[in-house]
Amino acid sequence: MFMKYPKGVKPNKNYTVTSSKKRTGEVKYGQRGMTLETDLDKTNAYYIKMKYAVIHKKPTPVQIVNVDYPSRNKAKISEAYFKVPSTSDYNGVYRGKYIDFEAKETKNNSRFPFINIHDHQVLHMRQCTAHDGIVFLIIRFSQLKETFMMPFEHFDKYWQNYLDGGRKSIKYDDIKKDSILLKEGINPRVDYLSAVDEFYFKNGAY
Repeated sequence: MFMKYPKGVKPNKNYTVTSSKKRTGEVKYGQRGMTLETDLDKTNAYYIKMKYAVIHKKPTPVQIVNVDYPSRNKAKISEAYFKVPSTSDYNGVYRGKYIDFEAKETKNNSRFPFINIHDHQVLHMRQCTAHDGIVFLIIRFSQLKETFMMPFEHFDKYWQNYLDGGRKSIKYDDIKKDSILLKEGINPRVDYLSAVDEFYFKNGAY
């Protein structure tokens, strides 16, 4: 499926919407982050079931342009456009507070490249923080099998340094220093609310 982005927005090289039909030589970048996304979906379903929080992945608004009808009862989208730039990946409510976060996965063992983040996403997270929301990033180093919760307050200083001509990434050691390593298990799969409690509330709610 052919996708176009809004004017002035560059597509994320680590996320491309493609047809489910396999093409010779095609790299399906969209599948790279599915492991973390699936884990978070399962985690959020558990939180809702246990009545700890209500958090969902945000849908990306898409405008359908062309639809092919190979048969009467089948329709295939052949061309579509992202209507507006997406904000962050997940949002919801926890302990009476608005919660908003971005989730990213990298195969790099030593750093987290900023190519994974867009300017408008950082602006959105900064605006939510200004309104007293709980805002953070979940960053997974897939090769190391480690997942971190980095509060936006910590992430933003590295982003500002990047805008000022500094590093185009955050070193693994810095993420480890300024983040909380998440516990992983069965239920919840990735317990990020415990990290939220530790950093934002200083005590557990469940």
